[in-house]
Amino acid sequence: MKTNLIRKLAAGTLAMSMLAGCSQGTAGAESTAKEDSYTVGVAQLVDHTSLNTIRDAMFDEFEKLGYKDDENFTIDYQNAAGQISNLDTIMNGYASEGVDAIVAIATPTAQTAQNYSSDTPVIFSAVSDPVGAGLVETLEAPGGNITGTSDEVQVDQIADLIKEICPDAKTIGMLYNAGEANSVTNTTNFRKYAESLGYKVEEATGTDLTTLQQAADVLASKVDVMFSPNDNTVASGMTALAQIALDHKVPYFVGADSMVQDGGFATVGIDYEQLGRETAKMVVDVLNGKNAGEIPVKVFKDDLNVYVNEAALKQLGIELPAAVKDNDKLILVQEDAQDGDKAE
Repeated sequence: MKTNLIRKLAAGTLAMSMLAGCSQGTAGAESTAKEDSYTVGVAQLVDHTSLNTIRDAMFDEFEKLGYKDDENFTIDYQNAAGQISNLDTIMNGYASEGVDAIVAIATPTAQTAQNYSSDTPVIFSAVSDPVGAGLVETLEAPGGNITGTSDEVQVDQIADLIKEICPDAKTIGMLYNAGEANSVTNTTNFRKYAESLGYKVEEATGTDLTTLQQAADVLASKVDVMFSPNDNTVASGMTALAQIALDHKVPYFVGADSMVQDGGFATVGIDYEQLGRETAKMVVDVLNGKNAGEIPVKVFKDDLNVYVNEAALKQLGIELPAAVKDNDKLILVQEDAQDGDKAE
């Protein structure tokens, strides 16, 4: 078995996450792990609820698939602590270590990992626009030595939700980090669709929590509702940004269920735990011999849930319309939910 490595970066927190458990059959991947031993590098850009949910679900799914600590599997998990400059150092380490596969969580991580994909298969997770980010040729036939899962934000459904819940709104403010390719794609698509519905769209950007807070305060003072996509910088500071919106009595629609959990008002979106489990299955398929570039990218865009933060709903004094309240896909994130618990 290859040796576990724990490396420390000056600007990042690097940690080892190990797995233990028993094997059981799961659709979409081998029912039991092979006898061979594997080392997989799992890199994450930053800690926030969405990415942590993906990571934890993926590790749990590995265990269910029979990949066990000290028997046939080693994970070298590393976190870039939000510093994109750390990602290349992490990937260089994986290349030196000779890992059997690289799992890249979030778009910037995947774009860095792609530079090492000629020698090592890359499976990405939570990339909103894999084609636009230059990672794959097409979703159906990625090409190269890379594939993964996409959390493409259904901006049209979110804009429709805004129209349902806030029928009198005329102006939408978009808040995001323009340095994130996934955010640029999503906000561009959101603007186009929202304007087709007759909304005026304002936007503000920031590169870190401080600049985003400043931008949010100005933006919230002149719009009826706000929107942010599944932007890693925004998500990392979601609690503070959501409070700014609440202080201005502005409903803050977001791009991910976990961002609702962290204070955002509402979204239409996927379950990030499911995304993480599907990513793990793709990793297992690659370890068992499938060519990563021949595995279609899995896009989660159907049968989506509507997530509404109950505490924000009460503070804003909004009454959900019947069409939303009676939707069997509605999930109210309870104000007393802890550690990611959600309740209907």
